[in-house]
Amino acid sequence: MNIVNPLAEKYTEQFTTEHTALLQQIINETYATHAQPHMLSGHVQGKFLQMISLMLQPLKVLEIGTFTGFSALCLATGLQANGKLHTIELREKDALLSQNNFNKSAYADQIKLHVGNAKDIIPTLNDVWDLIFIDADKTNYIDYYELTLPTLKTGGFILTDNVLFHGQVLEENITGKNAIAIHAFNEHVKNDERTEQVMLSVRDGISIIRKK
Repeated sequence: MNIVNPLAEKYTEQFTTEHTALLQQIINETYATHAQPHMLSGHVQGKFLQMISLMLQPLKVLEIGTFTGFSALCLATGLQANGKLHTIELREKDALLSQNNFNKSAYADQIKLHVGNAKDIIPTLNDVWDLIFIDADKTNYIDYYELTLPTLKTGGFILTDNVLFHGQVLEENITGKNAIAIHAFNEHVKNDERTEQVMLSVRDGISIIRKK
């Protein structure tokens, strides 16, 4: 299902600033060599993440789901000079690709990559986050949200990807396990009085959640 008119998507790409040579290289290499390139944030979403980071100028950023490092580098763009971005990746192969990409960037010293299960790693990180990006296994979104919300500063933001999950959440009878999990997450956030949120139809859907 096309959530957004393909012509509209193409048009928005034409009027969105190009990425740096390194980020474009990551896009190209991911699509050329990775078995699941669709997991990479697209051109427009990547620039969206950059803009959010540049607006917030965060000191501490947490990303759950590194993939090949594209989104982490987008989010690192707005880091303060002494800021740090922690990113968690379950798959060792993807983590190796990401670290290689980080090493080529200007943010190599500001990005800390953790390899393993996010639910085990998150409790070991003793930081207060300004910005959190959740883009990992969909069935654990609620767990990631609940694990990180207490350590998000008041007024801080959580970004969550794939909240429309290929349009499957729009179906009258939702059947896929990931779509069911995402719909449950969306309901969970909607009913959470600790936060407020806006859902955007960018790419596969992204929610901006603010802690009150």
